[in-house]
Amino acid sequence: MKIYDVGMPAPNPRRVRIFLAEKGIEVDYEPISLLKGEHKAPEFKEKNSLGQVPVLELDDGTHISESISICRYFEALHPEPPLFGKTPLEVARIDMWNRRIEFAVMGPIGNVWRHADARTSKIVKQFRDFGEANRDTAFNAMRWLDRELAGHDFVAGANFSVADISALCTIDFGRFIGLEIPAECANLKSWHERVSARPSAAA
Repeated sequence: MKIYDVGMPAPNPRRVRIFLAEKGIEVDYEPISLLKGEHKAPEFKEKNSLGQVPVLELDDGTHISESISICRYFEALHPEPPLFGKTPLEVARIDMWNRRIEFAVMGPIGNVWRHADARTSKIVKQFRDFGEANRDTAFNAMRWLDRELAGHDFVAGANFSVADISALCTIDFGRFIGLEIPAECANLKSWHERVSARPSAAA
């Protein structure tokens, strides 16, 4: 078993690494160079036809892609500590919040990266006006998340979950491309300090 991986600052591979660190699961990682286009090579696209990382390769040659799907696989094998929730309500709330993070926060930050960052100009066709317009959307999403975090230690409730992992990787990637947490977002900043202090955040 191994995971085809890309190091920092790529947020999706990091989601899996943090998840496994929280579980105490050790897996071999094989680095893939995005700059060299290894993820688009024909032999890699046999593992994931979309040419994206991460990809989990099982011992029988089965491949699982999409970071949350990989995490769900390991959650089923190793349910403790529960990062997708235990009760039906916890599971639903964590799933709801993870999707909200992906759509409301990760989406606009990803659009800024794809369309308004010079580092991606040689990789994808950019629509800079669209990319720039997403800056305000990303900041407003952070302000929304700040309001939702009022009175809560973690994104989806009383316990650290995969929703916090998704949010941390997203916020950190935003900072990498110059989208810092707005100064007035005290709740979001406190949450970020709290989850960044967990040992798994270094994964």
